[in-house]
Order: sequence, then structure tokens, then C-alpha cells
Amino acid sequence: MEPLTAAGRVLVAGLLGWMAWIHLHLWSAGYRHIHTIGPLFLAGAVAAAAMAVVVVVIPSRILVPAVLAAVGLAGGTLVGLAVSVNGGLFGFRDSMRAPFARESVLAESLVLAGGLALVAWQLSGRRRPLRPGSRSDRVRRGRAGG
Repeated sequence: MEPLTAAGRVLVAGLLGWMAWIHLHLWSAGYRHIHTIGPLFLAGAVAAAAMAVVVVVIPSRILVPAVLAAVGLAGGTLVGLAVSVNGGLFGFRDSMRAPFARESVLAESLVLAGGLALVAWQLSGRRRPLRPGSRSDRVRRGRAGG
């Protein structure tokens, strides 16, 4: 595996793990008692932890859809927090002064940024090794002749 891809996988997985920890911690600290929101916090924690594992172990050929799913999870979680803070969600209104609200925004934003960067890297084609004997390989080795 290409080193930048491996580093990107580990980075995104670590950020997803942080996101999972925040939501599990908040769920156990009391959010579990909030109707509808409590189960969503637990589901978010489990989904983020599962996605962290998937991003690390999934074959490269299906890495992009997996990372996009992780980006979607982080984005959806950010939207849920924004709605909850700015008007309420399922009858619950949160605050940016709540414990771990800012850390949650940071973790989710970094999953978005890191995940999209990893997807861009994967789609750029620069990560593909040269086929031995291909024109690109011959150019790189200085033997591009006719």
C-alpha cells in the first residue's frame, strides 16, 4: 500500500475513533436519557467506531466509497448538532457550551477534511504504481525511446 494512503487511512480512522469516543462518553454521561437523541448518540458512536475499523481494513479498490460513507456520517452528525443548537432536534435543544460540543465539531470537521483529502488523493491517480515496462515506467527510467 502506498505510504500516503496508509497514513490517510490511519488519520481518518483515528479521527473517527475520537468522534466515537465523544459520542459514547456523552451518551453514558446522560444523553442516553434523552428521548430519541440518546439512541442516536449511541448509534453514532457505534457507527463511527465501525467506520474507523472499515477504513483501515477495507481493500483499496473500495476505499473511496467507504471513506465517503465516513464523511457522510461526520457531516450528518455536524448537521444534527447545528440543528439542535440553532432550534432544536426531536424536542431537544443543545448548546455549544455543552460538554464536548466544540471537540465534537472539531473531530467531525477533521473527519470531513481528512476524508475528502484521502478521497481526492485516491482519485487523483498519483497513488497508482507504474506498471513495469509501461511507457510511464520507461519515461521515469529514461528509456522512453520509440
